[in-house]
Amino acid sequence: MADIIQLLPDHVANQIAAGEVVQRPASVVKELLENAIDAKAAAIKLIVKDAGKTLIQVIDDGIGMSVTDARLSFERHATSKIRTADDLFNLHTKGFRGEALASIAAISHVELKTKPEQDDVGTHLIIEGSKVVSQEVIVTLKGTSISVKNLFYNIPARRNFLKSNSVEMRHIIDEFHRVALTHPDIKFVMFQNGSEHFNLPKSNYRQRIVNIFGSKTNEKLVPIKETTAVVGISGFVCKPMFAKKTRGEQFFFVNNRFIKSAYLNHAVSSAFEGLLKEGMHPSYFLNLEVAPKSIDINIHPTKTEIKFDDEHALYAILRSSVKHSLGQFNIAPVLNFDRDANLDTPYKYKDKKAVAPSVEVDKDFNPFREDKAQQVRTSFKKETTSGWESLYVGLESKSTKTQHDFSEVQFESDEENTQIFEADKTVNVSSKIFQIHRKYVVNTIKSGMLIIDQHKAHQRILYEDFLQYLTVKEAVSQQLLFPLKLYFSAQELEIINQLKEDLEHTGFVFSNFNDSMVEISGIPTNVPESEVSVILEQLISDVQNEVPDANFSATDLLAKSMAKSLAIKTGQELTQMEQEHLVNSLFACKEPNVSPNNKVTFVTMTVDELEKKFM
Repeated sequence: MADIIQLLPDHVANQIAAGEVVQRPASVVKELLENAIDAKAAAIKLIVKDAGKTLIQVIDDGIGMSVTDARLSFERHATSKIRTADDLFNLHTKGFRGEALASIAAISHVELKTKPEQDDVGTHLIIEGSKVVSQEVIVTLKGTSISVKNLFYNIPARRNFLKSNSVEMRHIIDEFHRVALTHPDIKFVMFQNGSEHFNLPKSNYRQRIVNIFGSKTNEKLVPIKETTAVVGISGFVCKPMFAKKTRGEQFFFVNNRFIKSAYLNHAVSSAFEGLLKEGMHPSYFLNLEVAPKSIDINIHPTKTEIKFDDEHALYAILRSSVKHSLGQFNIAPVLNFDRDANLDTPYKYKDKKAVAPSVEVDKDFNPFREDKAQQVRTSFKKETTSGWESLYVGLESKSTKTQHDFSEVQFESDEENTQIFEADKTVNVSSKIFQIHRKYVVNTIKSGMLIIDQHKAHQRILYEDFLQYLTVKEAVSQQLLFPLKLYFSAQELEIINQLKEDLEHTGFVFSNFNDSMVEISGIPTNVPESEVSVILEQLISDVQNEVPDANFSATDLLAKSMAKSLAIKTGQELTQMEQEHLVNSLFACKEPNVSPNNKVTFVTMTVDELEKKFM
């Protein structure tokens, strides 16, 4: 039998390895930024064009590379970080496998300029598809500048799988945040299509968080500091009142490396137990310092998953640390039987200084002086009470009459009504529509009965209404007496800005739009003012989670998101009139059978099916 196993060429092996390391442009950004940090850079600049498909360039002022190192860095498994297998459990750098640059060079055009500080000239390399096109001596600044152009140019199938520029750009910003957050001592600057997107100066950890996520983030943060023999924990969690429906602002860093851990996330969430509404998620920025020998980083190609030596102890310490900080800063309730709440200083007087009382003395006062005594005596003289009978002239005594009939008492104000529709006094008690378990609306029909899910049905009704507003662009808006100011991160504001025109067609009016704040002066007529922030947060979450591609319809997603936020919730009791209106509106829709997310809105049960239940 002929031999059929053969060694793959290096360029093919590199392309296969690139499939694990480089999944999208954001993967390249992550690897290049981490290399710049390992090079001990004090300032790093990231330049991106067309969401990384055309250009990704990272410029740093690190130690640079010699001619030999520059050429060798693009070889597979060439690294300066480890020498033996034992070094894998004593890592203090970002990269260590030596696969990143080789994988990137296999699927793109790479241009490298580098120079150590002690050398007079540097090295200029051009590599296309793992092949070195040119190597020259160049005059350049200290540090390294690496440009990655035409990503996946030789793998068209992989390039076709990339999403739209807005989606890929969001992934790049996510990676930029993860690297910049854990290194506040390094200056980061990011340019997107020629415009400056981020400029993060060297600062402390709290200021770095504020610079990335907006100035309003500062008041949300609760510091955490705990040092034990197992782990050192530092960072911040956000107050429960600022919890979000999305998991976007959740960051774990282990030894200055971003990781994903559902187990540790559960520890933080359990510390917030009883403080958050259902469906809300806490935000946190936590750094964990553990012994390098107690973790294994080399279990995932992207190094975002870590295996811990003792996860149970880490879980307990993290949970108790977060809980302790929430209680220490009066965020969580404290059970203390010796504490008298009546002695607490009111909040508005907490920072006020006590004012010493002043005593005023009348030096000329003499109680034995006759004129004073006479004044005292005359001041208490009893006044005459003659003519008191005149006060009651004209009043008839009703003592001989019967007692008051309170049924004739009338109220000045109308009775408060919190229902959506006014109650119809002519509703027949034996109506054919009724509600069960505050979830389903049941209606009798000729063939049997109709069971409607009130939440999904109302979603369909609102969805088609919003689609009509967005298409016709004639939605009615109600003006707010006081404009509503909402604060978001730069990434969230970019999403809102992309959907701004469609939001205006539904009835939103934006009076101000800047780098950290949105001011809304008008909202749709059927949207309560208290729900505006919830709707926008839900919209941002839907845009991020659905990861829309080229066929993505912003109009459709906006209508779905707003319908989901404003639809009648399960557990809401409906009046007879509301039930009838829901049924009539549902069957006036173009597609009443399914919700906007293709879930069934109603089911029918015939008399024959009911009879079979009793056979």
